[in-house]
Amino acid sequence: MRALLLDMDGVLYQGEKAIAGAREAIIWCHDQHIPHLFLTNTTSRPRRVLVEKLGAMGITVSDGEILTPPVAAAGWLQQHIDGPVALFVPERTHEEFSSITVADKDTEEVAAVVIGDLGEAWDFARYNHAFRLLMQNPRALLIALGLTRYWQAEDGPRLDVGPFVKGLEYATEREAVVMGKPAAPFFEAALAQLDVRMEDTVMIGDDIRGDIDGAQKAGIRAVLVRTGKYRPSDLEQDVKPFAVIDSIADLPAWWSQLSRSSQG
Repeated sequence: MRALLLDMDGVLYQGEKAIAGAREAIIWCHDQHIPHLFLTNTTSRPRRVLVEKLGAMGITVSDGEILTPPVAAAGWLQQHIDGPVALFVPERTHEEFSSITVADKDTEEVAAVVIGDLGEAWDFARYNHAFRLLMQNPRALLIALGLTRYWQAEDGPRLDVGPFVKGLEYATEREAVVMGKPAAPFFEAALAQLDVRMEDTVMIGDDIRGDIDGAQKAGIRAVLVRTGKYRPSDLEQDVKPFAVIDSIADLPAWWSQLSRSSQG
């Protein structure tokens, strides 16, 4: 093994609080010169805000070390779409789409509809507007910024983007192009950015489906942490992690032990 992909929410922090030992684990990654990239399905905030959030926790990263669905989607749309794109993402995430033509509220026909996590900003009118845009143009693509089912907030689990995308798929009878976890192209984009092979890489995550199953279907070994949205019942499912550790704080010891075993 020579590279790491790390989920953020539930692995490095939960809500506004860092997971114990996260800062030290990331410092260890830098000290060991291990190529790594942070993967997150967060669509409610641009990378600069995530950098600031981690910085406040003592974890130093740059924009380029974070791969988000909006960043991946903007690059894909720029290459494949000719025409305005309707964004159903939080206002401050719009900056990640500066390279494409974004439709305004009066645009009647769009080339694609991008669905992110709007949380409580979803209402019937807004959701129905996304549906109508897709129905008005049979060629319009439905772009999903991930298919995460839910995320673990400080007050309990909250619905994420996945259920809203699935509803539009059902209503419009078309399949979404997925730009986040658990879709294989998202993991492949991360490998390409690091210039590493899937067999040399390990994914660290708290979501048995989005992180672990998604990574393993892309050919990447995946380690489940017992923080964030982890539940003991995760280990009773059909998805079998490569390993399970208590938290990101245990990553350095686990990595070192595995390295010694492989050398022996």
